[in-house]
Amino acid sequence: MNVYYFANQVYQLSYAWPLYAKTGGTFIVRKYRALLKFKMFLRRETPSQSRVPAVKKRNLKSISDLKGVLFSQSNYRIKNDPAMSKTVFIGHGSGDKKYGTKAALENYQYLFISGPKHMAILKDVGADLPESSLIKIGNLRFDDYLNGKLNREVLMDRIGISAADRNRKTVLYAPTWKWGNGTLEKYAKLFCREITREHNLIIRPHHFDSHLIPKLKLWVKMAGIKHVYFSNTNRIVSNDTMHDFCISDILISDTSSVLYEYLVTGKPVIVANTDFNDLHNMPDKMNIMSIADRFNGTSSILDVINRNLGDEENSAKYTEMLHNCFYFNDGKSIDRAVDFVNRLKVELKQ
Repeated sequence: MNVYYFANQVYQLSYAWPLYAKTGGTFIVRKYRALLKFKMFLRRETPSQSRVPAVKKRNLKSISDLKGVLFSQSNYRIKNDPAMSKTVFIGHGSGDKKYGTKAALENYQYLFISGPKHMAILKDVGADLPESSLIKIGNLRFDDYLNGKLNREVLMDRIGISAADRNRKTVLYAPTWKWGNGTLEKYAKLFCREITREHNLIIRPHHFDSHLIPKLKLWVKMAGIKHVYFSNTNRIVSNDTMHDFCISDILISDTSSVLYEYLVTGKPVIVANTDFNDLHNMPDKMNIMSIADRFNGTSSILDVINRNLGDEENSAKYTEMLHNCFYFNDGKSIDRAVDFVNRLKVELKQ
């Protein structure tokens, strides 16, 4: 049976890549520009010619001829023939920003559900979906982290953290973009100046802000600032978000879904305040704002970081929220996804 993966942007594929690594398949895009971009990045990430994934352009409003299973990371309406193919929505994050359209979500035959927070989001958007279409999987991206497959020293080598810097704590700054009032342009230079006095700083921008990084790198160099490292969102294999989670000791973000994914580490989280309010209404037990420390731009970011690095009591709160937000957390989410693919194979043969 054929397996397909659809996304509008390369970085979105990181949410399905662990499954692709098990099942193989073909990537689908809607536009020629995306086709070229996907081929370029995937060729860089999988340099062996035998491993470079196939990428095809298709009009997803007319794919009645497609046979197999189509996994989608983008909230887009797909018109397929359910007798020939099945569509499964994975998405690309379970944060608090509004989660796409009700109509698009109801268009899918199945949804992979990462946890109770995901269910609460669907309820908040008013999606009316049959229970049989909601497949409890957990977070596919957590497995390697939970199973201890990530080597911190190797990942530090990969991002370029020098041996001399490895006795420092490492701060990961992963802001969102303008949809969510991302804070990169507001705080990046401040964080470079202040945080690096005592700690390393990894800056991981949202995909749509990655064009700002060359200029920021030049500014860091011209200012003579050391201990700053940059992470490329589009390097979905060699520079995955979970790699940065493994390397870092604390996270700073704003309204990005990484605030919730970082819970898998049990490490402290700082929320950089924004005035963005178009968020899902979540109960406190699924709302990172109820337990994370805040940075409002007027206090010392180093003070905020250092008091959180020394606060081990909060680790239990983060772990509790992890289980409130995500199912299982047992390192077997990919196995559950593969089992479901095998089930669909049987269905499509009938």
